[in-house]
Amino acid sequence: MSAESFDGKRSSEPEEWPLDDDDCYSQVADEQLDELERGNDPELYNAVLGTCAEILADPGRAQSRSSAITTKEGICFRLAVQDHHPYKVFWSSDGPRIEAVFPYP
Repeated sequence: MSAESFDGKRSSEPEEWPLDDDDCYSQVADEQLDELERGNDPELYNAVLGTCAEILADPGRAQSRSSAITTKEGICFRLAVQDHHPYKVFWSSDGPRIEAVFPYP
Protein backbone atom coordinates (compact mmCIF):
# COMPACT_ATOMS: atom_id res chain seq x y z
CA MET A 1 0.00 0.00 0.00
CA SER A 2 1.38 3.39 -0.91
CA ALA A 3 0.85 6.80 0.65
CA GLU A 4 -1.05 9.62 -1.04
CA SER A 5 1.12 12.61 -1.74
CA PHE A 6 0.23 16.27 -1.35
CA ASP A 7 -0.84 16.52 -5.02
CA GLY A 8 -3.24 13.57 -4.74
CA LYS A 9 -1.03 11.09 -6.63
CA ARG A 10 -0.26 7.69 -5.14
CA SER A 11 3.38 6.78 -4.80
CA SER A 12 5.53 4.24 -3.02
CA GLU A 13 8.53 6.59 -3.20
CA PRO A 14 9.16 9.38 -0.67
CA GLU A 15 8.10 12.84 -1.77
CA GLU A 16 10.66 15.42 -2.79
CA TRP A 17 10.60 18.57 -0.70
CA PRO A 18 9.09 21.42 -2.68
CA LEU A 19 11.53 23.69 -0.83
CA ASP A 20 14.82 21.97 -0.03
CA ASP A 21 16.13 24.59 2.37
CA ASP A 22 17.38 24.44 5.94
CA ASP A 23 14.92 27.21 6.83
CA CYS A 24 11.98 24.93 5.93
CA TYR A 25 12.32 22.70 8.97
CA SER A 26 13.73 22.91 12.48
CA GLN A 27 16.67 20.87 13.71
CA VAL A 28 14.22 18.87 15.86
CA ALA A 29 12.05 18.06 12.82
CA ASP A 30 15.13 17.20 10.75
CA GLU A 31 16.31 14.73 13.40
CA GLN A 32 12.84 13.20 13.71
CA LEU A 33 12.60 12.78 9.93
CA ASP A 34 16.04 11.15 9.86
CA GLU A 35 14.89 8.72 12.56
CA LEU A 36 11.74 7.87 10.58
CA GLU A 37 13.83 7.35 7.44
CA ARG A 38 16.06 4.85 9.31
CA GLY A 39 13.00 3.08 10.70
CA ASN A 40 11.27 0.03 9.32
CA ASP A 41 8.08 1.73 8.04
CA PRO A 42 8.70 3.34 4.63
CA GLU A 43 4.96 3.99 4.19
CA LEU A 44 4.93 6.11 7.36
CA TYR A 45 8.04 7.97 6.25
CA ASN A 46 6.53 8.64 2.81
CA ALA A 47 3.23 9.80 4.34
CA VAL A 48 5.03 12.18 6.71
CA LEU A 49 7.10 13.60 3.85
CA GLY A 50 3.92 14.02 1.80
CA THR A 51 2.30 15.94 4.66
CA CYS A 52 5.38 18.15 5.02
CA ALA A 53 5.47 18.75 1.27
CA GLU A 54 1.79 19.75 1.31
CA ILE A 55 2.45 22.27 4.08
CA LEU A 56 5.48 23.77 2.34
CA ALA A 57 3.84 23.89 -1.10
CA ASP A 58 0.47 25.34 -0.04
CA PRO A 59 0.48 26.65 3.53
CA GLY A 60 -2.93 28.32 3.12
CA ARG A 61 -4.61 25.03 2.24
CA ALA A 62 -2.64 23.21 4.95
CA GLN A 63 -3.68 25.81 7.52
CA SER A 64 -7.35 25.28 6.65
CA ARG A 65 -6.88 21.55 7.42
CA SER A 66 -4.82 22.07 10.59
CA SER A 67 -5.60 22.56 14.26
CA ALA A 68 -3.99 25.56 15.95
CA ILE A 69 -2.18 25.41 19.28
CA THR A 70 -1.15 28.52 21.19
CA THR A 71 2.29 28.25 22.79
CA LYS A 72 4.52 30.80 24.52
CA GLU A 73 6.36 31.13 21.17
CA GLY A 74 3.12 31.85 19.31
CA ILE A 75 0.68 29.82 17.26
CA CYS A 76 1.72 26.38 16.04
CA PHE A 77 -0.35 24.36 13.61
CA ARG A 78 -0.88 20.60 13.80
CA LEU A 79 -1.75 18.57 10.70
CA ALA A 80 -2.56 14.86 10.86
CA VAL A 81 -0.58 12.45 8.70
CA GLN A 82 -3.16 10.74 6.51
CA ASP A 83 -3.69 7.03 7.26
CA HIS A 84 -1.07 7.08 10.04
CA HIS A 85 -2.88 8.02 13.24
CA PRO A 86 -1.66 9.31 15.69
CA TYR A 87 1.24 10.93 13.75
CA LYS A 88 1.05 14.71 13.35
CA VAL A 89 3.25 17.33 11.73
CA PHE A 90 3.64 20.49 13.80
CA TRP A 91 4.45 23.60 11.79
CA SER A 92 4.55 27.39 11.93
CA SER A 93 3.40 29.80 9.28
CA ASP A 94 6.71 31.69 9.43
CA GLY A 95 8.30 30.52 6.25
CA PRO A 96 6.37 28.11 6.52
CA ARG A 97 8.52 25.86 8.67
CA ILE A 98 8.15 22.27 9.87
CA GLU A 99 8.77 22.26 13.63
CA ALA A 100 8.26 18.64 14.73
CA VAL A 101 6.82 15.25 13.72
CA PHE A 102 5.60 12.71 16.27
CA PRO A 103 2.63 10.66 17.47
CA TYR A 104 0.14 12.93 19.22
CA PRO A 105 -3.40 12.05 20.29
